Amino acid sequence: MLKAGIKRLALITGLSILATGCAVSPTGEKTLLLNSPAQMNAMGSQSFEQMKEKIPAEEDARTNRYVQCVADAIVMQVPREYGYAPQNWELVVFKDDAVNAFALPGGKIGVYTGMLKMANNQHQLASVIGHEVSHVLAQHGNARMSQQQLTQLGMAAATIAMADRVDSKTQQAAILALGLGAQYGILLPYSRKHESEADMLGQELMAQAGFDPREAVTLWQKMSQKGGATPPELLSTHPAPSTRIHQLDAQVQQYMPLYQQARAAGRRPDCDRLKPR
Repeated sequence: MLKAGIKRLALITGLSILATGCAVSPTGEKTLLLNSPAQMNAMGSQSFEQMKEKIPAEEDARTNRYVQCVADAIVMQVPREYGYAPQNWELVVFKDDAVNAFALPGGKIGVYTGMLKMANNQHQLASVIGHEVSHVLAQHGNARMSQQQLTQLGMAAATIAMADRVDSKTQQAAILALGLGAQYGILLPYSRKHESEADMLGQELMAQAGFDPREAVTLWQKMSQKGGATPPELLSTHPAPSTRIHQLDAQVQQYMPLYQQARAAGRRPDCDRLKPR
């Protein structure tokens, strides 16, 4: 009776989640959001504070002004309906050689100094920051966490359902198979979709801010030439570099008019003059 009750509870909980958590992303994709914006903002802010305690910040004033200049131009183009005013974003340049950058719910942006060596002009840096900011706007962190929560619920229900039907070894093997199936069939592809969506939104943001969207293609061509082992696209949370470059290049024609309109309207960022020589 107890197990039957747990099964019913898991089913009811799953149906409730699906009924209340469905949403639509900025590009029209259906997505599952189980956590409130306030929860995500709190987690993002907490994580950002922890990172600031662990990783030293860049102290060079000119470097900070340069990155801030690019970030300011990007966040000025964020539509107000997302709930982020330009002045509410916080940027930290982390003194670390990793070729990395990120943005977190709550309006937190981190750029590693290693990325500044790869994205070596304002347009390429704008493509990075635009991409990361787009993850926040599209609530990809919430969607990713929600997908994991739903997967864990499904695995728990499957474990309960198998408890009376198979021996322990068969049960363990089945649970392992369920876990691998969820990882490679649901969670990783879901993340690849997020990356492609952030590429699209980020390229649009940079163009609206007056940065050349063609430079997003150039940056990823450079990234692909950087070397190092990359996993097969099936096993990766990111699209393969060739896939990414092709998608970004195909979108250039769509965003060049936005770039030209921005320039005509006077949005002509001049951040490179602040860049350390």
